Amino acid sequence: MSAIYKTLTRWWTAFALTAALAMLGAAHAFERFGGLAPCNLCLKQREVYWAAVAIAGAATFWALFSRASRGTPRIASFLLAAIFLTGAITAGYHAGGELRWWALPATCMAAPSTTIDLSALTALVDGTGGSSGFVSCGDIPWSFAGLSMAGWNFVISLALAIFSLLAAKRPKDARAPRS
Repeated sequence: MSAIYKTLTRWWTAFALTAALAMLGAAHAFERFGGLAPCNLCLKQREVYWAAVAIAGAATFWALFSRASRGTPRIASFLLAAIFLTGAITAGYHAGGELRWWALPATCMAAPSTTIDLSALTALVDGTGGSSGFVSCGDIPWSFAGLSMAGWNFVISLALAIFSLLAAKRPKDARAPRS
């Protein structure tokens, strides 16, 4: 067994924490600097990463400060696998809806507004911008290599779930001996 595999599985929660924070950072960067407003399903996918940050952060903190010579608790890796699998399912559902494989719920589809916001109307007339504040989940605002953001999130979440299971099922020789 390679030293990289042993290190990765032993300290998986620290790697998962880094990956979850990187995914949240990328999502916020696309929103802030790329001007891509998130839809309802995008926000649900972010909630999954926040849950992963909480579990991975707590497990990594425990391992670092409790002198856990055997690495992070395996139960945390199982929990992370469930969390990342939930993220993959949510992202897969979103990506399938974008590709029109199935219908998305009404809360995800743009609907005509029955109210008129005078400030938004003034902003449109002035040319200073203004938006309805609603983003349809069925639209694909960005894609790379044929996959939308939801598609990439599906691939990444599924990979993180698989790595979490590998870390949870790590062989005993990957764990450090008790001192």
